[in-house]
Amino acid sequence: MTSNMNTAISLWKSILKDPFFKDIPYKVETTKGGSILMSPASNWHGSAQSQVVVSLNKGRKGGEIINECSVLTSEGVKVADVAWASDEFMQKHGYDTPYNIAPEICVEVMSPGNTKDEIASKVNLYLAKGALEVWVVHENAVVSVYDHSGLLKRSGMVKSISVKKRTQRPAFTLVELLVVIATIGVLVGFGHAIGA
Repeated sequence: MTSNMNTAISLWKSILKDPFFKDIPYKVETTKGGSILMSPASNWHGSAQSQVVVSLNKGRKGGEIINECSVLTSEGVKVADVAWASDEFMQKHGYDTPYNIAPEICVEVMSPGNTKDEIASKVNLYLAKGALEVWVVHENAVVSVYDHSGLLKRSGMVKSISVKKRTQRPAFTLVELLVVIATIGVLVGFGHAIGA
């Protein structure tokens, strides 16, 4: 193991022990140079992760599903939002943290702050570390599946992947908007009555 890898593992273990990082609502990763990256998570992001877990539970027998799975890559420690590891993988690697080899399936759920280049880099990093497939879940519910040959039409490891589209609740429903307009009308009318 190289000195850079040992440094990355040592940094990761110190992050895991640091009470500052214990309860923050962010996903934490590191860069090749040892910088710490933090990404805020949305509720849709968490829901999409759960939906991927359901798809994996239905589509794979055996193995283990890991949320927030840390993998040591050539660019620092990256954290797959969800991963599926076979029984053989788990027997060999257990709960090593971070893993030196990626589990068979690594999943990244897109966040508004993610760039295409950042996600493409993570896909390549997980594949380079041994993942057989990397799934990218987009906010429009499209799931892109990659293997070492590139983008696939569908997963070769799971028959069906189901994720709901991210939807935004309008700031006001129509009824709420009408109530606000009526209240403003009453207040304006009251103001005219006082000023008259």
